[in-house]
Amino acid sequence: MAFSGCAQHACGLANFHCIGAVARTRQVNGKEERGFELFVGGGLGAVPRQAQVLEEFVSEDEMLPVSQAICRVFARLGEKENRARARLKFLVKKVGIEEFTRLVREERASIPDDEKWLTFLGDLHKNKEKALKPGSTLSLENLSAEFLAWHKSNVHLQRQEGYAVATIRLPLGDLTSTQSRGLAIVAGRFTGDTIRTTVEQNLVLRWVSVGDLPELYEALNEIGLADPGAGTISDITACPGTDTCKLGISASRGLAAVLEERLAKQTDSMHPDVSSLRVKTSGCFNSCGQHHVADIGFLGVSRNVGGRRVAHFQLVLGGEWANNGGSYGLAIGAFPSKRIPEVVDCVTQHWIAERETSERIQDYVKRVGRAHIKGLLEHLREVPDYDQDKSFYTDWGDAREYTIGDIGVGECAGEVVSLADFGLAASEREAFEAQLYLDTKDAHKAADLAYRAMLSAAKALIRVQYIDVSDDADEIVSEFKTRFFDTRIFHDPFAGAKFANYLFKRHEEELLPEISLEDAHQQIEETLLFIEAAYGCHDRMQEQAS
Repeated sequence: MAFSGCAQHACGLANFHCIGAVARTRQVNGKEERGFELFVGGGLGAVPRQAQVLEEFVSEDEMLPVSQAICRVFARLGEKENRARARLKFLVKKVGIEEFTRLVREERASIPDDEKWLTFLGDLHKNKEKALKPGSTLSLENLSAEFLAWHKSNVHLQRQEGYAVATIRLPLGDLTSTQSRGLAIVAGRFTGDTIRTTVEQNLVLRWVSVGDLPELYEALNEIGLADPGAGTISDITACPGTDTCKLGISASRGLAAVLEERLAKQTDSMHPDVSSLRVKTSGCFNSCGQHHVADIGFLGVSRNVGGRRVAHFQLVLGGEWANNGGSYGLAIGAFPSKRIPEVVDCVTQHWIAERETSERIQDYVKRVGRAHIKGLLEHLREVPDYDQDKSFYTDWGDAREYTIGDIGVGECAGEVVSLADFGLAASEREAFEAQLYLDTKDAHKAADLAYRAMLSAAKALIRVQYIDVSDDADEIVSEFKTRFFDTRIFHDPFAGAKFANYLFKRHEEELLPEISLEDAHQQIEETLLFIEAAYGCHDRMQEQAS
């Protein structure tokens, strides 16, 4: 559950939580009433889904019982067998927001009133912080360039005159034990006991007396916590990736570290609008790095090049960090990990050069189209031969080769493998075309092409074992189930079985004449995950063959 004080900023990111509450006020009989606009059914993960409005206004005294009613409905009707689908977003999608709202209202009416719902409202003041020092002012004249850079990006004035919020930027979200102890002393000196975490893996100190900011900067600098750039393009959110997570496919932390260093050096020459972008990286499809809602997002995948695995990242564009995570992006294509810094430069440079006046990057992507952007980046998809440049066959921050070893290819297998590669590449093209139809708001065509792309990926795998498989959907699905699902060949640690069910589910369902853009978006996400799982399955088959 997430609470947000306003709708227009990232704040609590209410749009991708199970329950999201955005503060609202309204006038009732000439008196201001406080409450929240209540959202339900949001979530990121492999297939993200935006929360939907349950109630436009829930008064603060009704928040507890309404939330209880939501939980009761979920407890009664939510998924019990499949843990992966035991989330509120799946129930809301299953029954629809209108029916879910009806069920919650019905449940709320059945809950007897309890005076304890209201007693806590009188204690809200207990959570308020008090300033340690009186408010003050500060002249920025004759202060160091280093302080001014930190002040520009890391300091924001509070609504209370004379006070500021200071953000402590933590590269990669890391904080040492020595820094932690030092920060406790710094906080006690300038603000008191409270240090707040942020949704971007940083920390903030509130109620800093403005006149104390230079001293605070020096104190933070002494413990290595005075890096500027908080909330800028160089302040990158990253999940653990391959460093420690068993689901990590590519080194999201390694990529983030390289991008942070590179982008920080470009700050002085960078366009201000580029500087304000958010970049986020995830080591796999699960969106722990929140790549779906980044201005520029990346998720780790792998590709087989000449019999060797090469770390790649899918580029995700169209997401929106503002407006509480206002929209979700879609993957445009996979690029070698070592080319991602060039990808960021290419995207941002073309956006600034080609955009209309003050056009946001999300609006630019919609206007010029994904095909245009993909064309601009096509030259960055190439992976040089191993003997030409071995660096592409290692991942960021890891000197070891990103490979299990050479893959032996016999004469007969050579042709079969090339056919499979061709088929998987064709499925990616179809999935991309589905996104183009989504951009034109043709949800029906987008969903249909997404399904066709899954069939193409499944057929590509089948042809490794049965080259004469036809284009008939029933035959493809049947052969895929028999040869890859029932035999568990498609299964892997990254939820291959789950992604196979996307194909089976879609095959069983008749494509309705009317389908929402949100549902089409979800089907494209599922298709992209199925294709990535097919690539992984193909790689494992090659390794076993060697």
